[in-house]
Amino acid sequence: MWQPDGWDVRVRLGVLTPHADVGPESELRAMAPADVGLHAARVPFGAMGSGGSMDPTIGLAPVRAFAEPPYVDEATALLAAAPVAAIAFAFTSSAYALGARGEARMLDRLGVRAGGLPVVATCAATTEALRVLGVTRLGLVDPPWFDAALNGLGRDYYRDAGFDVPFAAPCGLPSGQALIRPEALHDWVAARLPDEAEAVVIGGNGFRAVGVIEALEATLGRPVLTANQVLLWAALRAAGAPTDGIGGYGGLFARS
Repeated sequence: MWQPDGWDVRVRLGVLTPHADVGPESELRAMAPADVGLHAARVPFGAMGSGGSMDPTIGLAPVRAFAEPPYVDEATALLAAAPVAAIAFAFTSSAYALGARGEARMLDRLGVRAGGLPVVATCAATTEALRVLGVTRLGLVDPPWFDAALNGLGRDYYRDAGFDVPFAAPCGLPSGQALIRPEALHDWVAARLPDEAEAVVIGGNGFRAVGVIEALEATLGRPVLTANQVLLWAALRAAGAPTDGIGGYGGLFARS
């Protein structure tokens, strides 16, 4: 008689996302089981405008500003007032600009504003996932709106974390969120990932990517990690919720 209304969930996760970006919520909702609630707070991001319009290449200044007080801190505090069990910071490039130590300091700061709730972030989650999977050499693919300098900072991030990065490049597809198609991303990565890379990491929480994970793993015979995939994995773990009930989005979810 009664239709599902979204109230009966086993865990609720908060998401911090750029104000005009629908990518993180879209991909997280696609992957998350129906009994996982997702609740987003929007944070101003200077490289995005009305309707989700975005600069063809994003600069480092708005990337750094996104992770700095006051806006993301205020959004975290407000989100933590809701009945969420963990908060996910859905923004890749700030970690590239800040480095792993800067990202860790940001997470500590946001954790205080969250009143002690766990706060997870994309690149730190990717590092943990790579270690769980036993990967030491990775290929890094970033969105086309990341320029060579920002992609280079991403390579440095993972090298500083102890990984070899034999391949790193912005994806050579049209620079626009709505222009990305899963089949084009699959073919671009499959044609370029070198044999020595044990896994591929696809950066960018606003980069349409989770739909290719299963097919790309089958093509490459190697793990595929994307920004929102690892973020959901890490947020569920931080909330004490299981991850092994998620199928179709890569072997990572089968790993505890």
